[in-house]
Amino acid sequence: MLRGFVFATALLGVQFVSGAFILQKNAESVMPLDPPKRWSWTDCGSPDDLIEVQSLEISPEPPKPGQPLEITAKGIVKQTLEEGTYADVLVKIGLIKLLSKRFDVCEEARNANATIQCPVEPGEYTVVQTVDLPKEIPPAKFNVHVNAYNADDASAVCVNVLVDFTLHPRGLGLW
Repeated sequence: MLRGFVFATALLGVQFVSGAFILQKNAESVMPLDPPKRWSWTDCGSPDDLIEVQSLEISPEPPKPGQPLEITAKGIVKQTLEEGTYADVLVKIGLIKLLSKRFDVCEEARNANATIQCPVEPGEYTVVQTVDLPKEIPPAKFNVHVNAYNADDASAVCVNVLVDFTLHPRGLGLW
């Protein structure tokens, strides 16, 4: 399941800001709460897609600039993915396009020395990929859209990832 590499490639252009604790005052004390989630993903594909996304997780949560980010993608490949599988990745801040690029998914897997290589046979897969986040992270909200297709242009997967890197006014620790 090369979807993990599609996600990892898309997230290379995406920068993360570490979350902060929010203090909430109740009648007796001030208590730290978990930081709000600074990212989310949605499956924008159809039931006919060749890959069914089951989950996408990151660690650490929240991610930290200049540090490695581990991405774990779980899903089901419904039909063999062969050479020629590709992904169109679009990264935007608001209406501004930062990256629009087509990636050869099988080539990316080879270059990353991934444990899963083309051809990818039908079945359940978990892909764990680590990417190094740059320390120069602009405070912004990123939208990453990934559409992947097999060599015959059949839709393999569609995923939207939203990442909020803005500095939240209630945060205590920023970057």
